[in-house]
Amino acid sequence: MGCVRSGEPHARGAGPRWLGAAAPRRTSGRRSPAGERHGTSNCRGRRQSPPRPGAQPRAGCSGHGAQVLRRPGTQLSRARSSRGASHERKSQPRLRHPPQTHRLEATPATVAYGYYWSQATPVLHIDSGDIIDVDTLLTNSPAGLERAGVAPERIQSSLKAVESEVTGERRGPGGHILTGPVYVEGAEPGDVLEVKILAIDLAIDYGYNGCSGVLPQNCEPGVPVRIIALDKRTMTAEFLPGIVIPLKPFFGSMGVAPAPELGRVSSNPPGRHAGNLDNRELIVGSTLYIPVFARGALFEIGDRHVAQGDGEVDQTAIETSLRGHLQLTVRKDMKLSWPRAETPTDFISMATDPDLATATRTAIQEMIDFLVRERKLTRHQAYQLVSIAGNVAITQLVDKPNVGVHVRLPKSIFR
Repeated sequence: MGCVRSGEPHARGAGPRWLGAAAPRRTSGRRSPAGERHGTSNCRGRRQSPPRPGAQPRAGCSGHGAQVLRRPGTQLSRARSSRGASHERKSQPRLRHPPQTHRLEATPATVAYGYYWSQATPVLHIDSGDIIDVDTLLTNSPAGLERAGVAPERIQSSLKAVESEVTGERRGPGGHILTGPVYVEGAEPGDVLEVKILAIDLAIDYGYNGCSGVLPQNCEPGVPVRIIALDKRTMTAEFLPGIVIPLKPFFGSMGVAPAPELGRVSSNPPGRHAGNLDNRELIVGSTLYIPVFARGALFEIGDRHVAQGDGEVDQTAIETSLRGHLQLTVRKDMKLSWPRAETPTDFISMATDPDLATATRTAIQEMIDFLVRERKLTRHQAYQLVSIAGNVAITQLVDKPNVGVHVRLPKSIFR
């Protein structure tokens, strides 16, 4: 309990249900060494990426909070098409070994505090199609949690270490503790990083909600954040007596390094690099597609939520710490301008902008473009279909300067 899981991870390079594109080229043909033991790191013989300025040894090989894990008995199977999937998918390349799973803990050495950056030093290198088993921390100080009533012994030691050791220039302009960056072998600018959310576990049994956002005049001055108990057995939270909230965990921030000319950008506003999307649809079983702007993609993850409404109007969801299993695959057969996603039931386009109307128009146009390219509709037909069957939603209103909009189109309409 306290865990949400999807089915088995797809084979490396398995095509998504969201696009009927050709299969990507296999980025690694290495064979798993004989006798590799579960829970050990096999660094010898692994392909090395080109050195980066100021690069440090791989976390996966040097013990800085990362290691390689293999799920025993993992079976590789070709992803089946679902209703709404394209039937023009090419056959997938034969794979010589299952994907490896890499454990990535959140420590002072493995977090990017408040930023996405193309020059950041990777804390882990993985092959395309590998899985990360990653810890993420809530974004609040131990002192703030204690003021709200959390006993010191219930506060994670990893959060205490990050807050005390990651200071000064090691912090960026944003407020999120992000785990990463993860360097994905073979990712180049112009590619797409496919992020499959395979499982999410609750790491602690409480979360919090603050009060500011778009109508702060409704907040009572001086009231600390509300601590909310999380029931891992029922996956619910009692907000007040008689008000019970179902828990649907997701990561509010999943992104890659932005274009190098943008420098070290704040983790607060989302953008073309994804980042702080705060899209409540990205739960277990969903897949996020992110345009790549820097070599290795440099994936980061954090801003953990277990319940949030569209808009996230008071600035926060139920914020907590989560552990996730995600499969990261380089897609060289896809070209995107904005992040997109799919769930088992919907296709999703997304856009952000300081102006809500502009973000809305862009998200709608992104869905129209998808229908024209993948469903071979005319633009006239696609626009009509979005009006008839699409659902336009405000993703978030609080990640300044950008607001977010997404459009959901049900897969069930396609026969």
